[in-house]
Amino acid sequence: MSIRSTVKAIIIKDGKMLVNRCRDDKFGDYFSLPGGGQHQYETLHEAVIRECLEETGYSVIPVRLAALCETIFTNEDFRKNHPDHAHRVYHVFLCELLSNENSIPTEKDSMQVGSEWVDVSAISSEHDTRLFPTAVGENIQAILNGTSPVFLGSYYKD
Repeated sequence: MSIRSTVKAIIIKDGKMLVNRCRDDKFGDYFSLPGGGQHQYETLHEAVIRECLEETGYSVIPVRLAALCETIFTNEDFRKNHPDHAHRVYHVFLCELLSNENSIPTEKDSMQVGSEWVDVSAISSEHDTRLFPTAVGENIQAILNGTSPVFLGSYYKD
């Protein structure tokens, strides 16, 4: 088993957040922050820039580390079938767009059906809009309002 270093981007423009719309059999429709696994010898900044371009077609620049959390899957079948994804550390960056123009995404996630701009106020624990990783979705307002990185904790998931 290995620990997967993952980057996620929070990109805000005119009160809206860029998210990936996703769909699968287990969760139905949900949103996910653009991002993914860091490659060996790639910096975190390089990873978040690459992942945003691949998944959304937008070029970004990381401004600051906004949050850190981890997910540890306890389901033995998941651990056996996905050993490289069973323990993830998420480095969440606040990013800015380099341009309002975007290109065609080149490498969407398997559950991703598209990317869209969603009103930030619609993403909170009071709304039914699910944003993954869950720790980020549940704390999005605190993350956006903070000036220092927030450790969101360690979450066990079945």
